Amino acid sequence: MTAYNLTRGRVVASRVETADGFVSRGVGLLGRAGLPAGEALWLVPGQSIHTFFMRFAIDALFLDATLTVVKVMEDMRPWRVSPWVSEAHSVLELQGGALQGAVAVGDRLEMRTA
Repeated sequence: MTAYNLTRGRVVASRVETADGFVSRGVGLLGRAGLPAGEALWLVPGQSIHTFFMRFAIDALFLDATLTVVKVMEDMRPWRVSPWVSEAHSVLELQGGALQGAVAVGDRLEMRTA
């Protein structure tokens, strides 16, 4: 699956893995050394995340039910907790530094199948 920014007309992540079960969301990115460029993990549902026990920083996009960005967190270092984002329905996690300001609150994403 690809995460595409409809607002800006560009790909956010070319390979998106979905974590939509209790175990897959609980494990998330734990145990990984990092995320390759262009890859992301989509946590569904999700309103808050943490980076406990992680070995790398992440960028995170909090999305509402229509996949509109409601919060952007860039370069979230290990051992941090995000705020609770009540309007979020899911969270897209990418390698830290992947966004570099390319996605903003209000942007609308689309998840496209290959």
